Amino acid sequence: MKKYIKLLAVSSLFVLGACSDDFLDTEPSTTKVEENFYRTPADAYSGLIAVYDVLQREAYGGPLLISEQASDDCFGGYGIADAQTDIEWDRFLFVSNKEMNADVWKYAYLGIYRANILLENLDRVNWGSDTALKTRYEAEARFLRAHFHFMAAKMFGDIVPLDHTISASEFLLPRQPAELTYALIANDLKFASDNLNNDNYSQAGNANYGRITKWAAEAYLARTFLFYTDYYKKTDLAGVITKAQAVTYINDVVNNSGHGLVADFANLWLAASFDKFAGEDNTEMVWAVRFNGSGKGDWNLNEGNRFQVNIAPRGGAIGPYATGWGGATVTPKLYNAYEPGDTRRDATIIDYKNESYKGNPLNFDPVAREQRQYTGYSWKKYCPINNDAGTSIVEANGGNFQIDNYQDFAVIRFSDVLLMAAELNLETNSALALADINRVRDRAFKDTNHRLTVANFNKAAIMKERQLELALEGLRYFDLIRQGVAVAKAEIDNTNVDSQFNVTFRTETQGWFPLPQSQIVLSNGTISQNPGW
Repeated sequence: MKKYIKLLAVSSLFVLGACSDDFLDTEPSTTKVEENFYRTPADAYSGLIAVYDVLQREAYGGPLLISEQASDDCFGGYGIADAQTDIEWDRFLFVSNKEMNADVWKYAYLGIYRANILLENLDRVNWGSDTALKTRYEAEARFLRAHFHFMAAKMFGDIVPLDHTISASEFLLPRQPAELTYALIANDLKFASDNLNNDNYSQAGNANYGRITKWAAEAYLARTFLFYTDYYKKTDLAGVITKAQAVTYINDVVNNSGHGLVADFANLWLAASFDKFAGEDNTEMVWAVRFNGSGKGDWNLNEGNRFQVNIAPRGGAIGPYATGWGGATVTPKLYNAYEPGDTRRDATIIDYKNESYKGNPLNFDPVAREQRQYTGYSWKKYCPINNDAGTSIVEANGGNFQIDNYQDFAVIRFSDVLLMAAELNLETNSALALADINRVRDRAFKDTNHRLTVANFNKAAIMKERQLELALEGLRYFDLIRQGVAVAKAEIDNTNVDSQFNVTFRTETQGWFPLPQSQIVLSNGTISQNPGW
């Protein structure tokens, strides 16, 4: 939602009660506080923009980068002289930086706070006869509140669920059992699913692309259902959504959303397709966090995708790929997991040893580039690119290569919807489930000769397909831990002749990441550290 986020520098400040010259009219901006701001639908719209804006902060790294480093798809990477934090995420250590996960916690609760501010003030707005607009804003805000809760809950386990802005007397609230958090998530997503209309914004030039839709809400319900019921060994989503309801919601997305698969997997990713790129607003994007390069080097803005530089080739541009920090080097295990003929491998991963550009090998020298944990592989998904002259597109457009990358982050793709549908339908309609997964495989191999059959189709096959299809999209680690810590350990543990690649998943952590130490201190004893940390 590029057009909305450009307004955030104004609206988010108002939501937090600060002042801004941009909204001067008949009252001084210093009086534009919560108590007198929410009067018109335009005010509510500004508040909604402020909630959406927090999504861009997640792209500083957050759950996407951390979980990939912790998974079996990536190591920590970066440079040999860089901080140890990324190695510790990779190796399940908590030594050098007790605030290593502070941003995850901070931005999740910033998003929750802004959503609650808006929701608590909707009744103060003069909506006139347009009550449908009020319902729409409520549905979007509740979806986003659910999203921010899930971001924290899937990282830390038990958290503090908040359905309202807290008073001073509530500053020391303890963490609550997961069932309470997921009940809030489920109710919010159900409201969004049941109250948003059937619009599909994933069309070229649609000004609403990036806004929450009914289809995104239904798909997100399925995602949270699968995680919660798998990890916590439950039959329903916190007493709110039954499996039959989850099946109905996900099948609705498959059959009625108007979303579909882009014909060529490579065309989903700019660095894999270049002039054949399908565009960000393509039919496969059920929901994406939007970015643009309009910041032009202004570190005070948050328009650009600040994640991309982290995984780009270290030590300077190479071939068509722009420079970055070399984080989260891809494991040989992931590269070798793809079958011959699977087009997703070369669209997902840069192979420094075998790729060429304009007839010349890439010749990545890890020693000269001071690359840590060099494997020969790095991310092609989300990698920033150069123009034909060898200059990064970002810099050619007057931006800063660190903060002004512009590729959107795909939170839910239609292929993920198909794989979730396959998983949810597996026990009750295996024929439909098989058809769903084979749509994904047909696209991957560009033929129908690699379809799964009844004989080799089961949940393990679905989980493997999810790894291959959704690699480097921030889902793999959570797919592992929801199957149980024994499964996660079997996949993540790595013993190598070269000790820099040794990884031991510690089951005593139960798969959760350590809380920021500052939150434990500030809680005055009401919050304790996660087990194993």
